[in-house]
Amino acid sequence: MTDAQSAQLKELVRYGTLAPSSHNTQCWRFYLEQQAIAILPDLSRRCPVVDPDDHHLYVSLGCAAENILQAAKAQGLSGQVSFDTAGDGSIRISFTPCEVEATPLFEAIAQRQCSRTEYDGQPLNSEELALLTAAGTGAGVRVVMLTQPDQVEMVLDYVVQGNTAQINNPAFVKELKSWIRFNHSEAEQKGDGLSSRTSGNPSIPRWLGNLIFPLIFKAQPENEKCTRQIRSSAGIAVFVSDLNDKAHWVEVGRCYERFALQATALGIRNALLNQPVEEVGLRPNFAKALELGAGRPDLVVRFGRGPEMPKSLRRSLEAVLG
Repeated sequence: MTDAQSAQLKELVRYGTLAPSSHNTQCWRFYLEQQAIAILPDLSRRCPVVDPDDHHLYVSLGCAAENILQAAKAQGLSGQVSFDTAGDGSIRISFTPCEVEATPLFEAIAQRQCSRTEYDGQPLNSEELALLTAAGTGAGVRVVMLTQPDQVEMVLDYVVQGNTAQINNPAFVKELKSWIRFNHSEAEQKGDGLSSRTSGNPSIPRWLGNLIFPLIFKAQPENEKCTRQIRSSAGIAVFVSDLNDKAHWVEVGRCYERFALQATALGIRNALLNQPVEEVGLRPNFAKALELGAGRPDLVVRFGRGPEMPKSLRRSLEAVLG
Protein backbone atom coordinates (compact mmCIF):
# COMPACT_ATOMS: atom_id res chain seq x y z
CA MET A 1 0.00 0.00 0.00
CA THR A 2 1.11 3.60 -0.48
CA ASP A 3 2.30 5.84 2.33
CA ALA A 4 -0.94 7.84 2.05
CA GLN A 5 -3.07 4.69 2.37
CA SER A 6 -1.03 3.53 5.36
CA ALA A 7 -1.40 6.92 7.05
CA GLN A 8 -5.16 6.85 6.46
CA LEU A 9 -5.54 3.38 7.99
CA LYS A 10 -3.37 4.37 10.96
CA GLU A 11 -5.65 7.34 11.56
CA LEU A 12 -8.63 4.96 11.62
CA VAL A 13 -6.80 2.74 14.11
CA ARG A 14 -6.23 5.79 16.31
CA TYR A 15 -9.98 6.27 16.49
CA GLY A 16 -10.35 2.56 17.25
CA THR A 17 -8.06 2.90 20.27
CA LEU A 18 -10.40 5.50 21.77
CA ALA A 19 -13.01 2.80 22.37
CA PRO A 20 -13.82 1.56 25.88
CA SER A 21 -12.44 -1.73 27.18
CA SER A 22 -12.90 -3.68 30.39
CA HIS A 23 -10.65 -2.13 33.08
CA ASN A 24 -9.26 -0.01 30.21
CA THR A 25 -7.06 -2.98 29.35
CA GLN A 26 -7.01 -1.99 25.65
CA CYS A 27 -7.02 -5.70 24.81
CA TRP A 28 -6.52 -5.37 21.06
CA ARG A 29 -3.95 -5.58 18.28
CA PHE A 30 -4.47 -3.90 14.90
CA TYR A 31 -2.98 -5.08 11.61
CA LEU A 32 -2.98 -2.99 8.44
CA GLU A 33 -3.82 -4.78 5.23
CA GLN A 34 -4.51 -3.65 1.67
CA GLN A 35 -7.66 -1.52 2.07
CA ALA A 36 -8.48 -3.32 5.32
CA ILE A 37 -7.81 -3.42 9.06
CA ALA A 38 -7.75 -6.61 11.13
CA ILE A 39 -8.43 -6.47 14.89
CA LEU A 40 -7.17 -9.38 16.99
CA PRO A 41 -7.52 -10.02 20.73
CA ASP A 42 -4.43 -9.33 22.81
CA LEU A 43 -4.69 -12.29 25.17
CA SER A 44 -1.84 -10.95 27.31
CA ARG A 45 -4.35 -8.35 28.50
CA ARG A 46 -7.06 -10.77 29.56
CA CYS A 47 -8.85 -10.46 32.91
CA PRO A 48 -9.44 -14.14 33.69
CA VAL A 49 -11.15 -13.58 37.04
CA VAL A 50 -13.79 -11.03 36.09
CA ASP A 51 -13.97 -12.20 32.45
CA PRO A 52 -13.12 -15.93 32.37
CA ASP A 53 -14.76 -16.61 28.98
CA ASP A 54 -13.34 -13.45 27.35
CA HIS A 55 -16.82 -12.03 26.85
CA HIS A 56 -15.78 -8.50 27.83
CA LEU A 57 -12.64 -8.83 25.73
CA TYR A 58 -14.64 -9.45 22.53
CA VAL A 59 -17.15 -6.76 23.45
CA SER A 60 -14.18 -4.38 23.64
CA LEU A 61 -13.02 -5.44 20.16
CA GLY A 62 -16.52 -4.72 18.88
CA CYS A 63 -16.39 -1.23 20.38
CA ALA A 64 -13.09 -0.55 18.60
CA ALA A 65 -14.50 -1.85 15.32
CA GLU A 66 -17.50 0.46 15.57
CA ASN A 67 -15.28 3.49 16.14
CA ILE A 68 -13.29 2.58 13.03
CA LEU A 69 -16.47 2.22 10.98
CA GLN A 70 -17.78 5.62 12.10
CA ALA A 71 -14.40 7.27 11.44
CA ALA A 72 -14.13 5.62 8.02
CA LYS A 73 -17.35 7.30 6.86
CA ALA A 74 -15.83 10.67 7.69
CA GLN A 75 -12.90 9.79 5.41
CA GLY A 76 -15.10 8.66 2.52
CA LEU A 77 -14.78 4.93 3.19
CA SER A 78 -17.51 2.37 3.76
CA GLY A 79 -16.45 -0.50 6.03
CA GLN A 80 -17.68 -4.09 5.79
CA VAL A 81 -17.15 -6.25 8.88
CA SER A 82 -16.43 -9.97 8.99
CA PHE A 83 -15.61 -12.12 12.03
CA ASP A 84 -13.45 -15.23 11.94
CA THR A 85 -15.50 -17.66 14.01
CA ALA A 86 -13.38 -20.72 13.28
CA GLY A 87 -9.83 -19.33 13.47
CA ASP A 88 -8.12 -16.65 15.52
CA GLY A 89 -11.23 -14.70 16.51
CA SER A 90 -10.22 -11.72 14.44
CA ILE A 91 -12.41 -8.94 13.11
CA ARG A 92 -11.64 -7.79 9.57
CA ILE A 93 -12.91 -4.47 8.27
CA SER A 94 -12.51 -3.98 4.52
CA PHE A 95 -13.08 -0.59 2.91
CA THR A 96 -14.57 0.70 -0.32
CA PRO A 97 -15.00 4.37 -1.34
CA CYS A 98 -18.24 6.16 -0.45
CA GLU A 99 -19.56 9.68 0.07
CA VAL A 100 -17.92 11.53 2.96
CA GLU A 101 -20.24 11.59 5.99
CA ALA A 102 -19.08 13.01 9.31
CA THR A 103 -21.94 11.85 11.55
CA PRO A 104 -22.71 13.07 15.07
CA LEU A 105 -21.50 9.66 16.27
CA PHE A 106 -18.12 10.23 14.63
CA GLU A 107 -17.88 13.70 16.16
CA ALA A 108 -18.55 12.15 19.59
CA ILE A 109 -15.71 9.59 19.50
CA ALA A 110 -13.08 11.85 21.07
CA GLN A 111 -15.51 13.07 23.77
CA ARG A 112 -17.05 9.73 24.81
CA GLN A 113 -16.17 8.46 28.26
CA CYS A 114 -17.46 6.12 30.95
CA SER A 115 -18.47 8.65 33.60
CA ARG A 116 -18.11 7.00 37.00
CA THR A 117 -19.86 9.68 39.01
CA GLU A 118 -23.33 10.69 40.14
CA TYR A 119 -25.73 12.13 37.57
CA ASP A 120 -28.46 14.75 37.99
CA GLY A 121 -31.38 12.34 38.46
CA GLN A 122 -33.47 13.93 35.71
CA PRO A 123 -35.36 11.74 33.20
CA LEU A 124 -34.68 11.76 29.47
CA ASN A 125 -37.40 12.63 27.03
CA SER A 126 -39.03 10.09 24.70
CA GLU A 127 -37.07 11.25 21.64
CA GLU A 128 -33.74 10.82 23.44
CA LEU A 129 -34.72 7.35 24.65
CA ALA A 130 -35.79 6.39 21.12
CA LEU A 131 -32.46 7.55 19.66
CA LEU A 132 -30.50 5.58 22.26
CA THR A 133 -32.61 2.47 21.67
CA ALA A 134 -32.13 2.67 17.91
CA ALA A 135 -28.37 3.16 18.28
CA GLY A 136 -28.09 0.19 20.66
CA THR A 137 -29.94 -2.28 18.44
CA GLY A 138 -28.08 -4.57 16.04
CA ALA A 139 -28.02 -7.98 14.38
CA GLY A 140 -29.19 -10.41 17.05
CA VAL A 141 -28.79 -7.76 19.76
CA ARG A 142 -31.40 -5.56 21.40
CA VAL A 143 -31.29 -3.06 24.23
CA VAL A 144 -33.84 -3.10 27.06
CA MET A 145 -34.38 0.38 28.51
CA LEU A 146 -35.38 0.47 32.18
CA THR A 147 -36.51 3.88 33.43
CA GLN A 148 -39.19 3.15 36.02
CA PRO A 149 -38.10 3.39 39.69
CA ASP A 150 -39.06 -0.22 40.46
CA GLN A 151 -37.04 -1.46 37.45
CA VAL A 152 -34.00 0.56 38.50
CA GLU A 153 -34.27 -0.75 42.07
CA MET A 154 -34.42 -4.32 40.77
CA VAL A 155 -31.18 -3.80 38.84
CA LEU A 156 -29.63 -2.12 41.89
CA ASP A 157 -30.37 -5.21 43.97
CA TYR A 158 -28.47 -7.42 41.52
CA VAL A 159 -25.59 -4.94 41.26
CA VAL A 160 -25.22 -4.94 45.04
CA GLN A 161 -25.29 -8.75 45.17
CA GLY A 162 -22.66 -8.98 42.44
CA ASN A 163 -20.54 -6.22 43.87
CA THR A 164 -20.52 -7.86 47.29
CA ALA A 165 -19.48 -11.22 45.84
CA GLN A 166 -16.67 -9.66 43.83
CA ILE A 167 -15.24 -7.56 46.65
CA ASN A 168 -15.26 -10.62 48.91
CA ASN A 169 -13.27 -12.55 46.29
CA PRO A 170 -9.50 -12.00 46.89
CA ALA A 171 -8.66 -13.03 43.30
CA PHE A 172 -11.02 -10.38 41.91
CA VAL A 173 -9.56 -7.70 44.17
CA LYS A 174 -6.00 -8.65 43.20
CA GLU A 175 -6.84 -8.52 39.48
CA LEU A 176 -8.66 -5.20 39.81
CA LYS A 177 -5.81 -3.62 41.78
CA SER A 178 -3.33 -4.65 39.10
CA TRP A 179 -5.19 -2.40 36.64
CA ILE A 180 -5.60 0.58 38.97
CA ARG A 181 -3.23 3.48 38.31
CA PHE A 182 -3.04 5.23 41.67
CA ASN A 183 -1.42 8.42 40.36
CA HIS A 184 -1.21 10.38 37.11
CA SER A 185 2.47 9.71 36.45
CA GLU A 186 1.82 5.97 36.65
CA ALA A 187 -1.18 6.33 34.34
CA GLU A 188 0.88 8.32 31.83
CA GLN A 189 3.71 5.78 31.93
CA LYS A 190 1.39 2.80 31.37
CA GLY A 191 -1.18 4.52 29.13
CA ASP A 192 -3.85 2.05 30.25
CA GLY A 193 -5.79 0.90 33.29
CA LEU A 194 -8.12 2.67 35.69
CA SER A 195 -6.66 6.04 36.54
CA SER A 196 -7.66 7.25 39.99
CA ARG A 197 -8.63 10.68 38.75
CA THR A 198 -11.20 9.30 36.27
CA SER A 199 -13.31 8.30 39.25
CA GLY A 200 -12.57 11.40 41.31
CA ASN A 201 -10.05 9.78 43.67
CA PRO A 202 -6.88 11.54 44.87
CA SER A 203 -3.49 10.82 43.29
CA ILE A 204 -1.27 8.83 45.67
CA PRO A 205 2.00 6.84 45.36
CA ARG A 206 1.56 3.19 44.41
CA TRP A 207 3.17 1.98 47.63
CA LEU A 208 0.53 3.88 49.57
CA GLY A 209 -2.24 2.69 47.25
CA ASN A 210 -1.17 -0.92 47.74
CA LEU A 211 -1.23 -0.37 51.49
CA ILE A 212 -4.60 1.33 51.87
CA PHE A 213 -6.59 -0.26 49.01
CA PRO A 214 -7.51 -3.40 50.98
CA LEU A 215 -8.50 -1.19 53.92
CA ILE A 216 -10.90 1.06 52.00
CA PHE A 217 -12.18 -1.21 49.21
CA LYS A 218 -14.98 -2.77 51.24
CA ALA A 219 -18.40 -4.03 50.22
CA GLN A 220 -20.53 -1.64 52.28
CA PRO A 221 -19.03 1.71 51.17
CA GLU A 222 -18.74 0.51 47.57
CA ASN A 223 -22.38 -0.63 47.59
CA GLU A 224 -23.44 2.70 49.06
CA LYS A 225 -21.57 4.48 46.26
CA CYS A 226 -23.21 2.25 43.64
CA THR A 227 -26.60 2.96 45.17
CA ARG A 228 -26.12 6.73 44.96
CA GLN A 229 -24.87 6.50 41.40
CA ILE A 230 -27.68 4.26 40.17
CA ARG A 231 -30.43 6.24 41.89
CA SER A 232 -29.02 9.44 40.37
CA SER A 233 -29.32 7.98 36.86
CA ALA A 234 -32.09 8.51 34.34
CA GLY A 235 -32.27 4.78 33.67
CA ILE A 236 -30.53 1.51 32.97
CA ALA A 237 -29.86 -0.07 29.57
CA VAL A 238 -29.36 -3.84 29.35
CA PHE A 239 -27.87 -5.18 26.13
CA VAL A 240 -29.32 -8.59 25.28
CA SER A 241 -28.02 -11.00 22.61
CA ASP A 242 -29.86 -13.87 20.94
CA LEU A 243 -26.89 -16.26 21.18
CA ASN A 244 -23.92 -16.75 23.48
CA ASP A 245 -20.94 -16.74 21.10
CA LYS A 246 -18.01 -14.51 20.17
CA ALA A 247 -19.68 -13.11 17.06
CA HIS A 248 -22.60 -11.88 19.17
CA TRP A 249 -20.24 -10.50 21.84
CA VAL A 250 -18.56 -8.43 19.11
CA GLU A 251 -21.97 -7.25 17.93
CA VAL A 252 -22.89 -6.30 21.50
CA GLY A 253 -19.74 -4.17 21.60
CA ARG A 254 -20.66 -2.44 18.35
CA CYS A 255 -24.19 -1.75 19.66
CA TYR A 256 -22.96 -0.46 22.99
CA GLU A 257 -20.43 1.84 21.32
CA ARG A 258 -23.11 3.33 19.06
CA PHE A 259 -25.29 3.79 22.15
CA ALA A 260 -22.44 5.50 24.00
CA LEU A 261 -21.59 7.74 21.04
CA GLN A 262 -25.24 8.69 20.55
CA ALA A 263 -25.50 9.46 24.26
CA THR A 264 -22.39 11.63 24.07
CA ALA A 265 -23.80 13.49 21.07
CA LEU A 266 -26.91 14.25 23.17
CA GLY A 267 -24.90 15.38 26.21
CA ILE A 268 -25.76 12.21 28.13
CA ARG A 269 -23.25 10.27 30.26
CA ASN A 270 -23.05 6.53 30.76
CA ALA A 271 -21.14 3.98 32.84
CA LEU A 272 -21.01 0.20 32.98
CA LEU A 273 -22.50 -1.79 35.88
CA ASN A 274 -21.73 -5.34 34.83
CA GLN A 275 -21.73 -7.13 38.19
CA PRO A 276 -25.07 -8.92 37.44
CA VAL A 277 -23.62 -10.47 34.26
CA GLU A 278 -20.07 -11.02 35.52
CA GLU A 279 -21.12 -13.19 38.45
CA VAL A 280 -22.08 -16.53 36.90
CA GLY A 281 -24.54 -17.41 39.63
CA LEU A 282 -26.46 -14.16 39.22
CA ARG A 283 -26.86 -14.00 35.44
CA PRO A 284 -29.71 -16.58 35.09
CA ASN A 285 -31.79 -14.99 37.84
CA PHE A 286 -31.09 -11.53 36.44
CA ALA A 287 -32.28 -12.68 33.00
CA LYS A 288 -35.40 -14.19 34.57
CA ALA A 289 -36.16 -10.99 36.49
CA LEU A 290 -35.91 -9.07 33.20
CA GLU A 291 -38.21 -11.64 31.53
CA LEU A 292 -35.78 -12.07 28.66
CA GLY A 293 -36.78 -15.60 27.71
CA ALA A 294 -33.90 -17.15 25.80
CA GLY A 295 -32.03 -13.84 25.53
CA ARG A 296 -28.69 -13.44 27.31
CA PRO A 297 -27.99 -10.18 29.22
CA ASP A 298 -24.49 -9.13 28.15
CA LEU A 299 -23.95 -5.56 29.38
CA VAL A 300 -25.60 -3.35 32.00
CA VAL A 301 -25.25 0.42 31.56
CA ARG A 302 -26.58 3.34 33.54
CA PHE A 303 -27.17 6.66 31.82
CA GLY A 304 -28.12 10.24 32.60
CA ARG A 305 -26.79 13.77 32.55
CA GLY A 306 -23.84 14.65 34.75
CA PRO A 307 -20.45 16.33 34.90
CA GLU A 308 -17.54 15.55 32.61
CA MET A 309 -14.75 13.58 34.25
CA PRO A 310 -11.06 13.29 33.30
CA LYS A 311 -10.61 10.86 30.44
CA SER A 312 -8.73 7.56 30.57
CA LEU A 313 -5.39 7.52 28.78
CA ARG A 314 -4.48 5.42 25.74
CA ARG A 315 -1.34 3.64 24.62
CA SER A 316 0.49 4.80 21.51
CA LEU A 317 -0.27 3.51 18.03
CA GLU A 318 3.11 1.79 17.98
CA ALA A 319 2.10 -0.25 21.02
CA VAL A 320 -1.08 -1.62 19.42
CA LEU A 321 -0.08 -2.03 15.76
CA GLY A 322 1.03 -5.50 14.74
